[in-house]
Amino acid sequence: MIFYFSATGNSKYVANRLARALDSEIVSIVDCLKNGRLSFEIQTDERVGFVFPTYAWGLPSVAQEFMQRMELHTNGSAYFYFVATFGTTPGTIGYTANQQLYARTGRKFDARFGVKMPDTWTPMFDLSDKEKVQQINDRAEPQIDRIIQRARHYTGGNYLKSRVPRFLIPIFEKYYDYMRKTSHFTVESSCIGCGLCEQNCPADAIRLENGTPVWTTDRCAMCLGCLHRCPHFAIQYGKNTQKHGQYLNPHT
Repeated sequence: MIFYFSATGNSKYVANRLARALDSEIVSIVDCLKNGRLSFEIQTDERVGFVFPTYAWGLPSVAQEFMQRMELHTNGSAYFYFVATFGTTPGTIGYTANQQLYARTGRKFDARFGVKMPDTWTPMFDLSDKEKVQQINDRAEPQIDRIIQRARHYTGGNYLKSRVPRFLIPIFEKYYDYMRKTSHFTVESSCIGCGLCEQNCPADAIRLENGTPVWTTDRCAMCLGCLHRCPHFAIQYGKNTQKHGQYLNPHT
């Protein structure tokens, strides 16, 4: 079983590759939260994966909520592994995920992995160079291959590179709280009112009013799925996103 959260497809692609190679069921945590599917039976010797993107060097709020509410029932030993997709550094996400799993199950991850992929936080990072973005995705493939081999053999260990000190967690959390303010979003006149942003928001934070998206909460997951999936690129966040482009993983 592989639990995943993905706004623009990077983590979903990694989860799909792992699921095919390891003959695992793939489970969207957004669907689980919306449908109330939070209890799972884990089989003896089953490989249980969690694949999440890194937000502000930590766990996305949607992933945190799922890990705090999930119930995992197992009658024997299982292999738990965590995969972080990230653009610059996984930060402290491996440690935070470990603590969340321990709080719910009394055990920690047997293995923690990372895959460097295009950073979709376009208020800061420029994804307008498609060739450069493709090169990053190409370099991700052997990283995923290594994870598959280690997970196939139940290999343990912390393989997350470029981690940062845990004492910085409060700073990252404060920054993420600021990032999540929906007041940063604007909608341009090119919006056609298609409703894709409302349909795909994992936090249910958007509704259409008179054909225009309106954010109904002061904070969301800040996955930027609405921005990247908008067919007319009408949704912006701050001053830089328009020139930094949109991104969806080409395989999902």
